[in-house]
Amino acid sequence: MNLKEGNILFVRIDYKIGEKTESEQDGIDTMEYWQRLSENHYVTAGIFGDMDMHIMNGAMVIFEAKDMAEAEEISAKDPIIERGFYRYELYKWNIMLTSQIAGK
Repeated sequence: MNLKEGNILFVRIDYKIGEKTESEQDGIDTMEYWQRLSENHYVTAGIFGDMDMHIMNGAMVIFEAKDMAEAEEISAKDPIIERGFYRYELYKWNIMLTSQIAGK
C-alpha cells in the first residue's frame, strides 16, 4: 500500500494491564496474527520499552481497515488483547502528509 494524503488508517495504542507477564509464545502468536493480516492490509507495529532489558510496557500498531468497526474487530482478535495482557485505545487517523525519501 502506498500511503498518500487522504488514506485512512487506524492507530491502536496498547497499555499493559497489571503485572501478568506474557510468555514468548504469546508474543509469537500476536506477531503471527499481524503478519497474516499484513498480507492484505497495511500494518506497522512496535513496542514501547527497552527490549534489551525485557521491559515492555506498551505498544502501538498502525493499520489499514475499511472502517472503525473492522478496526475494532481486528484489534479485539489480537491474541495479546484476547488473553488480557493489554488494553487498547483505538483512533481513526487521517493522513495529511507523507514523505518520499529519495533512494529508499
